[in-house]
Order: sequence, then C-alpha cells, then structure tokens
Amino acid sequence: MLFAFICKDKPDHLQLRLDIRPDHVAYLKDLNATGTLKFAGPFLDDNGNPCGSLVVIDAADKPAAAAIAAGDPYAKAGLFAAVEIQPWNWVFNNPANG
Repeated sequence: MLFAFICKDKPDHLQLRLDIRPDHVAYLKDLNATGTLKFAGPFLDDNGNPCGSLVVIDAADKPAAAAIAAGDPYAKAGLFAAVEIQPWNWVFNNPANG
C-alpha cells in the first residue's frame, strides 16, 4: 500500500535541512534501491527555498510507514514541525499501471 508523508519544516530551520541533506538523500536512495520509495521531493516557500517534504513509499501498513518516516535523518534531527502520514492511491500517471 502506498503512503504519502507530508512533512512541514519548523520555521527558520533551513540550515538544519541543508546540513542533514546528504544523510537524508542517502536514506532515500536506500529506500529506492529496495523498491520502497516511489517518489520524493521538497516543498518550496515563496522564495524557492525548501520548507518541507513530500515522500511517497510502499509499505505493508501504516505502522510500517510510520517507522520508515521516523527513520528519516530529517525526522531524527528534529527538522519537522509536523509529519502527516496518509494512505494514498496513485491513479493518474502511475508507471505500475502501464
């Protein structure tokens, strides 16, 4: 089942995001290598700076998805003010649907 992580950064935490980014990218690359990661990218503020994340993963259930979200180096570093985990149905442009 697919789950979307909608993550909002704490205000004034851009430098923390930049500092932790290499570890975050490595974590996502590992998820991608196992087929868990479907897609991901940052939300941008009005100035074009990252201010949150959208990550979509495949997991067995919501507790498994929550464990993946909690393992993200951004989450471990305390970057996020909020993380919403929602089951998600990829209808349009899903490459799995050919």
